[in-house]
Amino acid sequence: MGCVQSIACKARVRRENIVVYDVCATIDQCPTRIEETSPIVLRYKTPYFKASARVVMPPIPRHETWVVGWIQACNQMEFFNTYSDLGMSSWELPDLREGRVKAISDSDGVSYPWYGNTTETVTLVGPTNKMSRFSVSMNDNFYPSVTWAVPVSDSNVPLLTRIKRDQSFTTWLVAMNTTTKEKIILQTIKWRMRVDIEVDPLQLLGQRARLVGRTQQEQPRILSRMEPIPPNALVKPNANDAQVLMWRPKRGPPLVVIPPK
Repeated sequence: MGCVQSIACKARVRRENIVVYDVCATIDQCPTRIEETSPIVLRYKTPYFKASARVVMPPIPRHETWVVGWIQACNQMEFFNTYSDLGMSSWELPDLREGRVKAISDSDGVSYPWYGNTTETVTLVGPTNKMSRFSVSMNDNFYPSVTWAVPVSDSNVPLLTRIKRDQSFTTWLVAMNTTTKEKIILQTIKWRMRVDIEVDPLQLLGQRARLVGRTQQEQPRILSRMEPIPPNALVKPNANDAQVLMWRPKRGPPLVVIPPK
């Protein structure tokens, strides 16, 4: 049936009626900061990825709820910590590594599928008779701990010699009808964070680690096209719950140090 005489067809929120402007995506232009205060772990803090946008939503003619906000997924992860010539520990996402999925949700673990539920989303409850204007924003960075000693050893002898991390993400700005589950993709952003730290475990604490390679991250790309969201980016588990810490020795079989949650 055509829409010429159908009020139901007219009473819909459509992509062409949503205005998105002032879209901004950056990574702070500062180096990763290394912290050597603990005798147990090295910590590092990367610069922040930040995304923001202003949105104008049309009136919502029905008794529907729309949420507008950011959804993020991890597309690729390499995270290796080398311990001299003994082997390496690695954080891994098995389904992603084996190619069983194209992306894994990077939600906060509570607000699926959204990255978070404070500045990251705005909820609109219809019916409304006027336009809604608002901003949504998010930020993300890495701030992990890496043991100085081999993670499967009872020894506390520092043997860590290298940390290498390379992780890629896709971030979408989305309007979602929570009643019908309809999704309208408003913007797609690609970004990547890389870390390369060289460690001399023979030095005194506070003098062991130094950043090598690039000191600034490449800036995010705001795509001109809308990239679809893979199904796994919308549901549990998120990356934090799905990741596994492995120990991969130079000799002998790999061991699971921390299983997925």
